Parts: sequence; structure tokens; C-alpha cells
Amino acid sequence: MTESYAGKINRKLLKKRRIINAAAGREPADLVLKNAAYVNVFSNEICHGDIAVAEGLIVGMGEYSGAEEVDCGGKIVLPGFLDAHIHLESALVSPTEFVKAVLPHGTTTVITDPHEIANVMGTDGIEYMLQATEDLPVDVRFMLPSCVPATPLDESGAILDYRSLDSFYEHPRVQGLAEMMNFVGIIAGDDQPVEKIVAAQAHHKKIDGHAPDLVGNDLNAYIAAGVYSDHECHDLNDAIAKLQRGQFIMIREGTAARNLDALAPLLCDKYAERCMFCSDDKHPSDLLEKGHIDYLVKRAIALGADPITAVKVACHNAARYFLLNNRGAIAPGYLADFVIIDDFQHFNIEKVYKKGVLMVENGVIRDFPTPPIEQYLVDRAHNTFHLPTLTASDFEEARPRGIIGMVGGEITTVDAGYSDRIDVEYDVLKIAVVERHKNTHHIGIGFLQGYGLKSGAVATSVSHDSHNIIVVGTNEADMAEAANRVAALGGGIVVWDKGAPLAEVPLSIAGIMSEEPLVVVNEKLEGAKECAFSLGVSREIDPFMTLSFMALPVIPTLRITTRGVFDVTQQTYV
Repeated sequence: MTESYAGKINRKLLKKRRIINAAAGREPADLVLKNAAYVNVFSNEICHGDIAVAEGLIVGMGEYSGAEEVDCGGKIVLPGFLDAHIHLESALVSPTEFVKAVLPHGTTTVITDPHEIANVMGTDGIEYMLQATEDLPVDVRFMLPSCVPATPLDESGAILDYRSLDSFYEHPRVQGLAEMMNFVGIIAGDDQPVEKIVAAQAHHKKIDGHAPDLVGNDLNAYIAAGVYSDHECHDLNDAIAKLQRGQFIMIREGTAARNLDALAPLLCDKYAERCMFCSDDKHPSDLLEKGHIDYLVKRAIALGADPITAVKVACHNAARYFLLNNRGAIAPGYLADFVIIDDFQHFNIEKVYKKGVLMVENGVIRDFPTPPIEQYLVDRAHNTFHLPTLTASDFEEARPRGIIGMVGGEITTVDAGYSDRIDVEYDVLKIAVVERHKNTHHIGIGFLQGYGLKSGAVATSVSHDSHNIIVVGTNEADMAEAANRVAALGGGIVVWDKGAPLAEVPLSIAGIMSEEPLVVVNEKLEGAKECAFSLGVSREIDPFMTLSFMALPVIPTLRITTRGVFDVTQQTYV
């Protein structure tokens, strides 16, 4: 039976009275952290006292008794951490597996942009992720993808205009519009990106930015349009210029891009209030070996940041920015999301509480259910490859094509001239992008230098942001077989040589996420990397992540699209 409105009010009234009575000390709290030293993000100091919890909320600090009492003497209690910008899909696992990875590191809230899966499945992808994250012990909040596809040059599985997104703003976990990568379109006043900003503002939502190295009046125009933040600052001057114009700066330290060292000077009294931490993209090995937002806090402290400032940037600042006014602090009325550490020097996380429930103790996570997902969406996510069987002739091209020159350790590239053939001796390999969403049989062909492959082929369906199949090889036959194997798996990563797969990482959810545990995915991924290295791929690069960014035509200089090699700077095909 559906609860009546009066019934809801009465239930909430009883809950509120319970909170008030526990706060006043008239009733015992549900949980009390006794003798706690805790970070006060309002007075910027370490305070001491008992922390009382009732109904999942902090009800007071002082002297309390409770049904459960936990001695926190000698420990430090922090608010739960918040990742201000991440693509959950980048972890290559389901949201449930992602939560199992980050909760032990003290993350209790993340703001995700589901543009990876939306580029494959459109609005069904957004709905899939909303259902897959419902009631998880990490609060997953959403920013709606603003650029599907990332540019008009991409062939994605969908095209989302502002009308496609509009109904999602009513969802209680949607905070706004995600990174507006099309800053060129905003500055030019193009209809579609500006419509999305106007629609988000009509719903009184936040709008995040993505504008690396934008300066002068172009930067002014971008911010004036209504873009409130930026996570693409890799240079201190760039960050300060944006901060001076009112933007909030998301200091990013992920797998693909690491900017904390360069931006650490922002973590001072002058600038820190306008900063928050984010990871953007986190691959399995990074989550397992380094951690999540806790890694940024530890690193910031090691770089000289005041520990309390680092903690505030890791939780409170992002909570205020996203108007999540009941988290990011230890104070009455805030969610009882706690991280208990030994000290700031070692920063070992001993316990993590979510809404007053102990979820992690000494790295061991309490079991929790996987959210149910509508069967239609499950079926849809497992049927995203629509393309013919490929042959060597599909990758043959007699005309000269542009050579994408890789830059060591970077995802930027240079124009390395032209070639009409593969030349393994000079590290000139063939690269192609195969459209896989709508059976168009569009295949863009070019050449790649700097990858190092000496034999076989490497293919992956993790190909930002449209997630078509990208393949690089020393011969066309192996390229075709590797790409066919990716499609047969329903998505994934394949290292192919001498007529057989040397390694495979199946990613059957939309071709970008695995259904297996994070540890298993990481083992397969690391094994596949070693196979790629054994075929000559340079150990100075990540064989798959580097390849995945070669198809994103918003990063200078040359990229590969389904229509061929494109010069991002000149906005022309080469």
C-alpha cells in the first residue's frame, strides 16, 4: 500500500523528534564516537569531544551516551571524502565494484558524469547508471553529459540535445550539467551547446567546465555563458586566471592526467576555498595501488599543504559547490559519514562509516546488495555492437595518410607527416577507428608513430568518447582479427598475434565495463599490458589508455576518427 502524504509527514516528524531528543541528551544516541579528535571545517582546527549519531545524522558533539559507543581516543575523525568529477566507467567495472574499491579509501560521495556510457547507449545509458547506483553505500550523484557526441566529428551511439536531457534534471540525484567540452561552440554562440546551458540554468543547476588553456576574452565569454568550474588546469597560471574570474578549480589527480603537483600552491589561505579534489578517470591499478581521494589528501600534505586545508578540499568545498548541504563536515544535522585515521603523517584509514553504519574496518568492507537494473536496460547494455565481420581489405588504403606522432608520456600528438604503407622498422603502424554503433561500415584509416608495436595488433572498444573500436597493427589481417574479436566479446581489449589472441579483457557492459570483480579485471588488464609490451609496445606508455585517447578529436594535434586523420588545430582532415 502506498503511504499517504499525512503518513509520510508523521513518520518524518517522529524521526525529527528522535534526532532532537538525542541531540538534547534526553535519549541515548544510536552511535557515539567517544573521545574523538575531529577536523572542524568551519573553525579550521582539531576539536575534541564525543560525536553523537541518530537516524544516520550527526546530532551533536560534546558529552553523549549511546546504544553503541566506539572509543576513538588517539585517532582523528574526518568527514567522508567527495570526488567532484569522475567517470565511473573509467574504472572498467560495474558501479557496485567501483564502490567496493573506493569506500575503504574513505570516499562516501562521488559526482559522476556518465558520458562514456551515454555515448554508447544515449539516455538509456544514463538511466542504466542511475539504476545501477541506487542506494549504494557511496552516494553517487550525477552531472548530465553535455557533449554526446564530444564533437560533430564523432560517430557515437546517440546524439543528445537539451530536450533529451531535460527530464533527468528532476531526478533527486542529478546536480547539473557535466563538463562542457565544446568550449569552441560556447564561445561562438552555437545553438546546441548554449541551449544546454540555458536549460540547466532554467532548472537552477550547476554547470561544470572543460577548457584547457583558454585565455583572454575567449575565457571571459566561456565563463559569462554560465560555466562555474574547471578540472582541466594543468598549469598554475591557468588555474589562477580562471579562479580570478570566479570559477571553482577542481584539482585533478587521476590515471590519465595528474595535476596535483602543479596546482598544489593553490592549497593555501588565499585560494583553497575555491578548490576541490577530483580524479576524472581512475583505472583499476590506480584504485588498487594508490587509492582514491585519500591519495590526493596524503599527497597534498606531503607537498606541504596544511592537513586541515587538504581535508576541507577533499570534502567540504565540493559539498558546498554542489549544494549538498548536509555533508562534508562534522556538525549537527550533517550526514554521519566518517573516516577514522591514525594520524596525518601515516594517514592509514582504519574505519569508514556511512550514515552512522560501520562499512569498512581495517580495509574489510561490509557486504551490501547490488542494485537491481531493469531487464530492458541490461539487455540493451549487452547488445551494443552492430558491425559486419571485418577483413584485411577493410583496412587497406593505397593513398597516403597522415601520421599521428605520439609524444612520450602525453596524450597530445604532433603531425609526423604522411605515409602510404606500414613500416615497422621506422615504427610507422597502421591505425583505424571502426564505427560499431549503427553498422555504417565507416572505417577511418591513418598511421601512428611512437607506439612501438613490432608484431600483431592491439584493439579496444574503450575509445574516448564515442567508444568505437580503435585498432593499431603491423598488418591489416591481424588488425581485422583483433577488431572482430573485440566485437565477438561484446567489447573489451584484445592483444592479437600470429592468428590468435595473446590476451583479452572482456568488457561486456556497453563495451566499456566488466561484470567481473575489480581485482580480476586488474589482473587481466595488467597481463594484457605485458603481452602488448612483449610485442614491442613502448613501456613508457599505457598500451590501451594511450590508444583510447587517439580517437578523441578535441586534443591537439592529430587524431583518428571514423572518417580519417583529423588536425584538431586546423580543424581539417589530413
